[in-house]
Amino acid sequence: MTLSAEERQDLRQVVRDFARAEVAPRVMEYDAAEQLPLDILERMADLGFYGGTVPPELGGAGLDHVTYAGLIEEISKVDHILGVLMSMPSGLVGGGLLAYGSPDQQDTYLRPLAEGRVFGAAGVTEPQSGSDVAGMETTYRREGDDFVIDGVKTWISNLDIAAFFLTFATIDRSLRHGGVSAFIIPAGTAGVTVRPFKNKLGFRPLSTGELVLDQVRVGPEHLVGEEGDGFKVAMAAVERGRLAVASRAVGLGQACLEGAADYANDRVVFGQPIADYQMVQQKLANAAVEIEAARALVVRCAEALDRGERARLEASMAKLYASDVAQRVATDAVQIHGAYGVSGDLPVSRLYRDAKVFQIVEGANDIHRVLIADYVLGKRSA
Repeated sequence: MTLSAEERQDLRQVVRDFARAEVAPRVMEYDAAEQLPLDILERMADLGFYGGTVPPELGGAGLDHVTYAGLIEEISKVDHILGVLMSMPSGLVGGGLLAYGSPDQQDTYLRPLAEGRVFGAAGVTEPQSGSDVAGMETTYRREGDDFVIDGVKTWISNLDIAAFFLTFATIDRSLRHGGVSAFIIPAGTAGVTVRPFKNKLGFRPLSTGELVLDQVRVGPEHLVGEEGDGFKVAMAAVERGRLAVASRAVGLGQACLEGAADYANDRVVFGQPIADYQMVQQKLANAAVEIEAARALVVRCAEALDRGERARLEASMAKLYASDVAQRVATDAVQIHGAYGVSGDLPVSRLYRDAKVFQIVEGANDIHRVLIADYVLGKRSA
């Protein structure tokens, strides 16, 4: 569903008003507590924030990707972690189910996910394999009609609120991509243990850690697609996931810019606002230009997806550039704040810590540089 510019702005205003009125007064507190407030998540469900690009007949909002990216940017100006949750039904967790899930799986898991009635998690990364999905060590075997899964996933988000995990295992590591299958594992399944990591550098309200699968037994109704389809399931929505990360990074960068500009106008040094000093002006000008350029790459990627293209190159470019910009802008914002930038009483220190993590998630930026170079050199086809 492609919306008009006016309709997009109306939706963005709804998200903006919610973020300012209901999230901004509390985000510093729940970030410090490392705990998302469930009442805020429930309110977002009431407002339909999780529907994203999921078709309406499956409980979603059926948004075009340009609108989807804009809404995630908007909420990320206040708290990008809520943007993570908004993106999941359209990203890996929901995207794999949309592309390969059976009608029963879509009705049981995707519909409530898109409606915000439950939350899910994706179990891909492992202690020895991050971007190398085909190198995973989690294995499964067949026992009659059942699948028995063993392994450890790490840096998995939503451990505290996930009702189910879309996870991946291989029947034979020598088969690489061809041996990987995808499974839905309800959180209460015997043999499932979660171990959250605490005191992380950033992304603190998001419960992230290890997902341990010890002789976890599931029936054939929990297999997503066919055996051997796991890599395709994992890749089904990777571009939308990277689009969402880029959108969140733009939102965070914009928040840094606006906070730094406000502080520069208020802070008086040597008898005048620091906004009058050219060094400060240079930082703000550079930030404004780079954020706008990152936003343009996000829109370019979203438009390609709306045309039905895979947008692999566009997604890597948007994710790489927007996350690097977020880190640079956050660094300059702290510098403009001076000693107050170190204080936990101002948002800029939280934004600075989170900005670094953007360069790591959804494919470390060095991996994206390799991918982009492959396209430039003709080693990959767009």
